[in-house]
Amino acid sequence: MDIFRLVIILADPFRNLRLLDSFRPVRVSLRVLISAGEASGDLYAAELTLELRKRFPHAEFFGCAGPRMQAAGVRPLLDAASLAVVGLAEVVRHLPRIYRDYRRLLAMIPREQPDLAVLTDSPDFHLRLAGKLRRWGIPVVYLVAPQVWAWRPGRLRRMRQAIDLLLCIFPFEEEYFRRHGLEAHYIGHPLSALLRPRMSRQELTALLGLDPSKPLVALLPGSRRDEAARHLPVLCEAAGLIRRELPAQFVWAAPPGAFPMPCSPALLEPIRRLSIQRIEGASWDVLAAADLALVASGTATVEAALLGTPMVTFYKVSRLTWLLGRPLVRVPFYSMVNLVAGRAVVPELIQNEVRGERLAGEALRLLRDGEARAAMQRALVEVAARLTASENPMTRAVTLIHRQLRRARSSARSLSWNAPGG
Repeated sequence: MDIFRLVIILADPFRNLRLLDSFRPVRVSLRVLISAGEASGDLYAAELTLELRKRFPHAEFFGCAGPRMQAAGVRPLLDAASLAVVGLAEVVRHLPRIYRDYRRLLAMIPREQPDLAVLTDSPDFHLRLAGKLRRWGIPVVYLVAPQVWAWRPGRLRRMRQAIDLLLCIFPFEEEYFRRHGLEAHYIGHPLSALLRPRMSRQELTALLGLDPSKPLVALLPGSRRDEAARHLPVLCEAAGLIRRELPAQFVWAAPPGAFPMPCSPALLEPIRRLSIQRIEGASWDVLAAADLALVASGTATVEAALLGTPMVTFYKVSRLTWLLGRPLVRVPFYSMVNLVAGRAVVPELIQNEVRGERLAGEALRLLRDGEARAAMQRALVEVAARLTASENPMTRAVTLIHRQLRRARSSARSLSWNAPGG
């Protein structure tokens, strides 16, 4: 910082807080509870940790952490994999374990005495935790807003009571949550700044022993074990039907260390017969190289959109979850790509529509029709632009968190930990 700016700040420190905020790094010993459950949440929380460490080099980070968060220096109090559950019926089955983990984490917080909590996604776990933290006087920042605009709007009341700062990653969320009384800011989608394939199509096909001149279809059945178990048989059926019509090649892009190769003969036989290649931790490379992707609805559809890869999206849950949850959904689309676009850009096959012949039919239509693929790619460029903010999302997030900390300090709510009373 030059002398001129320092004089301005000293002369009028309150008026020039924004100038002072640009002085990096901040020498404060900050203790941050940071928590994530999903693989995507683990990635975002890890990137936020690295960015926060630039601003607060003496900070200590601990919490419910996955492999990426731990690699970024977060001390694990719980393993993030324990929260990776989706679906109403599925969550119910895991409730005893999730509640045990919640109680364990809660019991460790008084010893850790955090100055700040950053909770990422996984609202069934984190909203309950946020309420307790807020009552204990710990500022709560929530990264990746619960999708109450789609279903379960009753959560809004709990969110207003428990969250100090909501960091939104989809462009339509800021206005929605502000209208409902939350301090919400759109920071841009984290993947817009992170998503960089490491391999070219030539390099990937050479690595997997594939022919770069033949159509390449990426298979993404989901990052959770139960998702993959539901979707893989249908994807194998679709791959067989596609292969009858075109000399397509298939690559299953699996998350790193998620689950082993399936040993069920019903799955192993078509995987071997169709020479479906499996590669871990390279989904961005596979999507970037693919002519088409068959993608389970979720973060992977956003990745495909940002890479401009034509896709067919699908999703299937247990019958009970579908029966319970379908009446609660209040949006016209299930895929985030279509929600961001505001129109049907990519095909969506949901629940009973998730059949091999339907997936194969949509895939063959796009593989054979170059103009249809090109039109989808043009629409995906628009979606990618809407997901990309002018500033790096994590840099923006840290600026907002720093502002929230100053605000909390001035109201004597944080950096002076209130011991919980139970």
